[in-house]
Amino acid sequence: MTLQQRNMVIKNTETKKSMIKKAVRVLNAGGIIIYPTDTAFGIGCRIDRPESVDRLFALRKRPRTQAVPVLAGSEAMALPYFDHPSDIVRRYMKLYWPGALTIIYRCMKEMVYSPIRGGGETAGLRMPNHETALAIIRGVGVPILGTSANFHREKTPYRSEDLDPEFVKLVDLVVPGETSAGQASTVVDCSVKPYKIIRQGAVKLGQP
Repeated sequence: MTLQQRNMVIKNTETKKSMIKKAVRVLNAGGIIIYPTDTAFGIGCRIDRPESVDRLFALRKRPRTQAVPVLAGSEAMALPYFDHPSDIVRRYMKLYWPGALTIIYRCMKEMVYSPIRGGGETAGLRMPNHETALAIIRGVGVPILGTSANFHREKTPYRSEDLDPEFVKLVDLVVPGETSAGQASTVVDCSVKPYKIIRQGAVKLGQP
């Protein structure tokens, strides 16, 4: 590696760290960001800011009765939001996290604002396999919303060029980057027995 190339790597690393710090500041101030994950570009705010969640649902034009996924920075960060997680929940975490598996289970309702769980008893969490997303979440210290960065029922943005310019105008920060899977997460509902696959995505699960 030449000196010029080495300096470029250092510069890019510093720029990335600076952007992550900025994203954390925006989220902690109650803001909303668009950020890359392993599956698609997501839009997020802190899980514990109801006013930010309300704004996110409004700008996405998403019905408040339709739950949105939540992204955690680790298993330890996610577990307190589940109500006595079952063995299968813990096993799937061990097997597929970090990765593209969203696990739905009964949640601690007092910790999960109603629209996030669609007014129901469950919440869907996952731990993304993406360095930037994880750095942001861990920097914030709590999970953030991880629904796709598009208007409700519009095209999911798997690349930065897929982002709708009109949608981008509505958020406080766009974190640059790339996705890796280019495919939606698999969603499994472990609140029922046997578990139910809601959506087959990047992680291939067999039927119970």
